Order: sequence, then C-alpha cells, then structure tokens
Amino acid sequence: MRRTPHDPELVHRLRRRGFLGVAAGAAAASLLGAGAGTAQAAAPSAADAGRCGPLLPKGRLGIQLYTLRDKVQSLGFAAVFEELSRHSYEQVEFAGYTQGTGDISLAQLGRLLREYGLRGIGSHVGYYSDDPDDYTFDTQLEKVLDDAAELGLPHVGTAAAPDRYGRTVDAWKRAAEDFNRYGAAARRRGLKFYQHNHQMEFGFAEDRPDVRLYDVLLAETDPELVYLEMDIYWAFAGKYRFSVRPDGTPAPFEPVEYVLAQPERYPLFHVKDGEHDETSEDGYRMVDVGDGDIDYRRFIGKVTRVRGGRHHNWQVEHDNPADSFRTARRSAAHLRSLKRTGG
Repeated sequence: MRRTPHDPELVHRLRRRGFLGVAAGAAAASLLGAGAGTAQAAAPSAADAGRCGPLLPKGRLGIQLYTLRDKVQSLGFAAVFEELSRHSYEQVEFAGYTQGTGDISLAQLGRLLREYGLRGIGSHVGYYSDDPDDYTFDTQLEKVLDDAAELGLPHVGTAAAPDRYGRTVDAWKRAAEDFNRYGAAARRRGLKFYQHNHQMEFGFAEDRPDVRLYDVLLAETDPELVYLEMDIYWAFAGKYRFSVRPDGTPAPFEPVEYVLAQPERYPLFHVKDGEHDETSEDGYRMVDVGDGDIDYRRFIGKVTRVRGGRHHNWQVEHDNPADSFRTARRSAAHLRSLKRTGG
C-alpha cells in the first residue's frame, strides 16, 4: 500500500526533477515509501551488443590530485603529470593549484597539462569562510570562476557538505540557495558547479528523521545549475550507515540508482575502493581500486549503458595511500582491465 508522502513540496520537487525514478527501497524511500517506478536505462545499441571492449570510455580516466599531494609537493607537477601520462591517465582534478609547490601560475599549469597530454577536468574549492580573504565560493566567487576559466576547466566545485546552516531540512534548503547562486554564476561563464559527497550527506535531517538530507539537496538545487560528483566509496559508506532511519525503520538505497534516475546530473565520479570492515563506523577500509569489495564492473557498466553514459568522467582517489604512485598505477591498471559484457 502506498504511503502518504510526508512533505508534499519536497516530493513535488523530486518528482519534477526525475528523482522519483529511484525505486522503492532506494534513496527516495525516505520520503515516499513504495510506489515510485524504477528508472529505465537505455538499452545498449546493436553495435555494442556482443562486444567486450574496454568498460571505461576513452578519454574519461582521471585522478584527483589530492591522492598524489605528497608527490606534487616533493617532486612538482611536471614529474607527477609525467608519471600519470605513463599510466594512461587522461584527466586530472585539482585540489588547489599549488599544493605546497610554491609559486606556479595557472598559465604554467596549463602548459604542463598540454605537454603531458592531460586535461584539467575540475577543481575542489572551499564552500564558505568567515575570513573574506579565504579562497572559497562564498567569499571570492568571481576569482574562483576566473581561475577555473583561465585553466580551461569545464567544472569547478566543492567537497564541502551543505552543513553551513545546520543539518535540518530548512538549513539544507538555505545551502541549496547558495549552490544555485554559485551554479548560476558558473553557468554564465560556461562552467558547471558541482558538489562532491561524503557519507554524511546520506544521513537524516535532525528535525525530520524521515527525510534523507541528500534528497533535500537534490530537490532544492536546480539541475541546470548544480551538478554532482558522486564519491562512490563514500556513497557506499552512507548506504552502510544510513539504510535504517533513527526510529529503526528500513531505508535502504543503492548509490547507482541515484545516477540512473538522472545521469546527466553526474558528470564526475570519484573511484575509490573499500574492503568491507565491520570494525569501521563506515563499514569499509579504504584500499586501492581493485583491492576492495565495491563492484566497479557493475557500477560503471550500469552508468555507461544509459543514454549519454559514456560521457561521464571517472577520477581515481585514495585519501591516504601508502605509496601514492603505486596507488595511481594499480588503480588505472585495474580500471583499464575491466571489459564490457555483451548484450
């Protein structure tokens, strides 16, 4: 039996923006319960049927440079870019434009990218600060956009959670207004603003424990202005931690269903792996891609089969690798080894 939605306005926004395609038992269940239809992925073309080529589309493999911050600081961008190009990387995502290297101009960075056959695909920037001199979207929006445009980045975003005003429904609605404003400014410059999740975005509102906060973010941001970078590892950690509401009722979801509901909203992904670990609060221990329990053949395969799905960008990341070059090399090799299944 269909339950009556708890928040008609929020439900209307989710329905209008396509997120009711996440079926019963998925993320929107925290608002709607059963009754929504599953989003249908486009069938593979006849040309693809039966082929078993590379799963990862050409030109779409990158790495978040935070993974390599130790090497960037000790060796410099040129040495790091050279190593990445040797291991078939095609993109990089920035986590700051100097990373402890001292003075380097955006023009110099751009030349290095071109020299080593890499493309800057995005950059992580702070959301807000109380110090107006800090480099964040809220304090220096035009400077942030100027820099991204000068470097030729198609995307510029933040890895900060929308917790600026708290973790209530109204607080996240206020944060969504900020994101819409940044997104509108970015769009005027030909850029796309995005937000990168961690696990806590999938938690529940403090004032509405029946509402998943990620659903508020999706419902309240304009899909033509605000895009998402799904960190797949943290989404699975969110699934582990928040598949039951505070009152004990089930609220299961599958991270990939969010993407399949509106794939054009997810131009970027963070690809990091986790080994299941019940001793960890998040249910996983971070490992190199291919060493963990996240089924990337299934996840990437589902995304690349939707219409336009071969235009997504996949960024390797590990927050604290023991050997960052080894992580980059092994993760790329694993992803390149994955093959599409026919049919």
